[in-house]
Amino acid sequence: MYFIMVEMENRNGRRRRGAVLEEAILDAAWRELTENGYEHFTIEAVAARAQTSRPVLYRRWPQRAELALAAMQNYWRQHPIAVPDTHSLRGDLIKFLRQLAKDRAGIMEMFLLRMNQYFAETRSTPAKLRESLISKDQHRITDTLLDRAVARKEIDPAKLTPLIRALPGSWLRHEIIMNFKPPSEAIITEFVDQIFLPLVDVSTRRN
Repeated sequence: MYFIMVEMENRNGRRRRGAVLEEAILDAAWRELTENGYEHFTIEAVAARAQTSRPVLYRRWPQRAELALAAMQNYWRQHPIAVPDTHSLRGDLIKFLRQLAKDRAGIMEMFLLRMNQYFAETRSTPAKLRESLISKDQHRITDTLLDRAVARKEIDPAKLTPLIRALPGSWLRHEIIMNFKPPSEAIITEFVDQIFLPLVDVSTRRN
């Protein structure tokens, strides 16, 4: 269902509507989530931060879980990961994982530490939430890097099983979740050089 969002004049005497109002609300909701966690996330707090009324929010997002998810999706859209092109798979993967660690570590940590009530309330899981936010975009970039490497004959396409294709992102999530911080550049380089590239190298192709 499509909603036209309109508010009464706010405290500054201005009336916002449509995309401008929605962006202000979702930005306020994101800041509430990151600063206070889902446990203290309320429609009232978001409305106050966005300087609008509660009925405006309730008409679009009747449940706080819906607003929280919309805020996370909006944040993800606003912070896309660029597709690197260093003309080598090694350079592409290192740059991609470095950028992913820098830009996504905070939200991954929030999933782990601040969203327990969300999962209980929605009967969801971190995996389902992640799929609704990031996987299509992240998998698209990884597939692009790997397919370009195949075209350059850098790697063996027969070794690119779904599990291998997903390995860079899975490894990075594991590092962040287990250590509560993103891996260093040295660790990222070690993963690419000593773990991932040997798995797909054409020089180790099976007969």
